[in-house]
Amino acid sequence: MSLTRRAAALAALSFLTLGACASSSTPPETTIYLVRHAEKEVGDNPPLTIVGRARADILAEELSGAGLTAIWSTDYTRTRETAKPASNRTGLPIQIYDPSRLDSFAARLKATPGTFLVVGHSNTTPDLVKQLGGKPGAPIDEAREYDRLYVVTVTRGHVNTEIRRYGG
Repeated sequence: MSLTRRAAALAALSFLTLGACASSSTPPETTIYLVRHAEKEVGDNPPLTIVGRARADILAEELSGAGLTAIWSTDYTRTRETAKPASNRTGLPIQIYDPSRLDSFAARLKATPGTFLVVGHSNTTPDLVKQLGGKPGAPIDEAREYDRLYVVTVTRGHVNTEIRRYGG
């Protein structure tokens, strides 16, 4: 075989090998951290309590190494305040989602590779986990449970759910 034919054959083999490696690479993963807002004052659209602000700071610290790529919150003072320390730490803006349209929001999250924090409410967060294909566990105790942290991971259509506690 001539030198030019051998070089052409090696180039073709290299191209095929690189193509095979690229096609077998692991598809992107989506990881979604979901929480209910932290402890709140009473009233219409209340802010967080001192304890709630401390819990929001702990959440930001806990997720500091997670590599967040987006932060989502409903448009309420308590949820935005829960997301704010993570936003400040990462420099990511808080994006607003509509909790009355969880089905379309879940589809958007599942279709977007990245690592997200989603702050919602005791009645919407488990529903969103379910819409994502995850397992929401027992209902959130409205009066006392502010420390549930869902971790929903979507890889190649497979959904895994983990329930953690934070700031306890």
